[in-house]
Amino acid sequence: MLILLPPSETKRDGGEGGSFDSKSLGYPSLNAQRRVLVRELRALARDPEAMMAALKLGRTQAAEVQRNRALTTSPTMAALDRYTGVLYDALDAPTLSAAARDFAGRHVVVHSALFGPVGALDLVPAYRFSHDSRLPGHPLKKHWGGAVSQALAVAEGLVLDLRSEAYVALGAAPAGSESLFLRVVTEAPGGQKRALNHFNKKSKGEFTRAILEHGRVFASAEELLDWAPTAGFRLHRGAPGELELVV
Repeated sequence: MLILLPPSETKRDGGEGGSFDSKSLGYPSLNAQRRVLVRELRALARDPEAMMAALKLGRTQAAEVQRNRALTTSPTMAALDRYTGVLYDALDAPTLSAAARDFAGRHVVVHSALFGPVGALDLVPAYRFSHDSRLPGHPLKKHWGGAVSQALAVAEGLVLDLRSEAYVALGAAPAGSESLFLRVVTEAPGGQKRALNHFNKKSKGEFTRAILEHGRVFASAEELLDWAPTAGFRLHRGAPGELELVV
C-alpha cells in the first residue's frame, strides 16, 4: 500500500540530521533530476530579485532566498516533520506513536516539486519551491512527469493519491483499479456534492493520521471502505478511479 501526499509551501526551520544528500532519498532513479534542480535553484538564489520572481515571492518572504542558497549545507529532518500547513498540522506527525511513524516510513510518500517523491522519513532540508515555480530552462511537468510516473509504477497493492491535481500533473500515480485519487467533498441537504479546495487539506491530514495510527495495510479499496466508518469517516466510491471523503 502507498499513500501519496502533497507537500506544503511552508516548512519548519532547523533539523537534527546532517546536510542534504540526494543518495539517501527513496526512488534513487530520480537522483539525476534532483541534482539538476538543486544546482539550478542554488545558482538562481545568487540573484535574489530573479529568485523572488521565479518563486512568486513577496517582499516579506525574502528569507526564502537564503533557505534555497543554503540547500546543501542546512540541517535536515524527516519530510513528514518538515512540512507544515493545514494538512500537516492535522496529521500532527510529531505526536504520532512510534509504530505509526514506522508505518509511515514504509507506506507514505510526499511529492516534492524540488525532490520528486520522497519517503515520509527521508531527510530533507528547508526550501522554497512549488509546482508553479518557474526555474529557467526546466519546466517542471517536462522535468518530472515521465520519470516520476515510472518511479511510482513499482508500487504494489492499493495506491491512495491524496495529492492536489497540480502535483498529479508532475507525475501520475500508477494506472489500475487499485490506484485511487481521493477527493474531499461536502454534501448539501439535497444530497448534491461539491468538491472542496483549500479546506480539503485538514480532512486529508486527519484521514492520513487515522490510517497511520491504525497501522493496517489495506489490500484493496473495499477493505479501506469497510474500515473508514469505524474510524468516523464517510468514504465512498466516486467517479471512476476516485474515492470521495464526505465532510
